[in-house]
Amino acid sequence: MKRDSRLSAVLHALLHMAEHRGPMTSEALGRCLGTHPVVVRRTMGLLREAGLVSAGRGPAGGWAIAADLGTVTLRDLHQALGEPALFAVGHRSEHPECLVEQVVNAALDDAFEQAEALLMERFASVSLAQLATEFARRHQAHRARARRSAA
Repeated sequence: MKRDSRLSAVLHALLHMAEHRGPMTSEALGRCLGTHPVVVRRTMGLLREAGLVSAGRGPAGGWAIAADLGTVTLRDLHQALGEPALFAVGHRSEHPECLVEQVVNAALDDAFEQAEALLMERFASVSLAQLATEFARRHQAHRARARRSAA
């Protein structure tokens, strides 16, 4: 099963946007993400519908963050993307007649529900502002190491 990497890509794009002065075009974001601008537009459109980004047209246009980074969580982004499945594992058969498979499905359902609840709780506790701060810290440390290496 192919994994849905849109949440990771959206976080990547939003952190670039947070560091960039002014709007970023789909082409520029596509270069950052190593993907086609159409994919960027399709994905960013979902965030626009959720009120998280805005889009401007014309020579100075592009995508811009429209929400407070401190209030937007990973959970908000997951929801904006249509709440894609979190796990690539599942039942062999959704409605089994076999009693053994019914027991297996019940055990898996319980484990999946608990794991998803824990993951959603964690997603709700991580804001874009926290990620932007961590990125800035790492970027500054990287630049300091580069300066020391060049000296």
